[in-house]
Amino acid sequence: MSETNQIDINYLHHVVLREIEDDSLLEIDPNFYRNLSDFIGNLKKQEFDGVESKIKDAMIEMATELTSLLINIRLEKILKSKDLKIGFLLDEEKFILDSQEEEKDRKEMILSATINGKSKFLESLSQNHKTKRVAVRFLQEVDEIVGADLEKYGPFKTEDIATIPYENAQALIAKNAATKVRLED
Repeated sequence: MSETNQIDINYLHHVVLREIEDDSLLEIDPNFYRNLSDFIGNLKKQEFDGVESKIKDAMIEMATELTSLLINIRLEKILKSKDLKIGFLLDEEKFILDSQEEEKDRKEMILSATINGKSKFLESLSQNHKTKRVAVRFLQEVDEIVGADLEKYGPFKTEDIATIPYENAQALIAKNAATKVRLED
C-alpha cells in the first residue's frame, strides 16, 4: 500500500501523537507533507450534501489543525535540539529553517554595522529594502503612483498583478488595496 493511500485522519493523528510522545525528532516519510497536501486537497474537492458535507468540513478542519500542530512540534524540537539528526528533517522543514537562518544573519549584519559605525552601509541597505520589488495583486482600482524608487507605476485595475517597490506595496497592503503574491519560478 502506498504512502498516499495510507494518509487519512487516523494516520495523521497517529503521526502527530507519536511526535508529541517522543522527545526526539522522528523519522517521517520524505514525501509526507506532499502526500498530506494531496489528501487534504482531494478531500476539499469532494462534494457532499447535508450531514456528509458537515463531516467533510470537520475532517478538513481536523486535518488542518493536526498539520499545524505537527509542523509546530517538529520545528520546536528542531530549534531546541542540540543533537539534531539532519536526515530526519523534511525538505519543507529545511525551507522554514532557511528563513530563520537568514533572519539571524540579517540581525547580525545590522548589529555589526551599527556598532562599527557603518552608517553609509545601513543607509544603502535601507534604500535597497525600500525599493526592492514585490509582487502584488490589486484588490481595487489604484491610480498611478510614484514608487519609492521615483519611478511611475500604474494605474491598476482590480485583479492586476504588478511588481512594485516594497515600501509602496506595504502601504497598499495596509490600506487593503493590494495583497502580496508569490511568483513561482
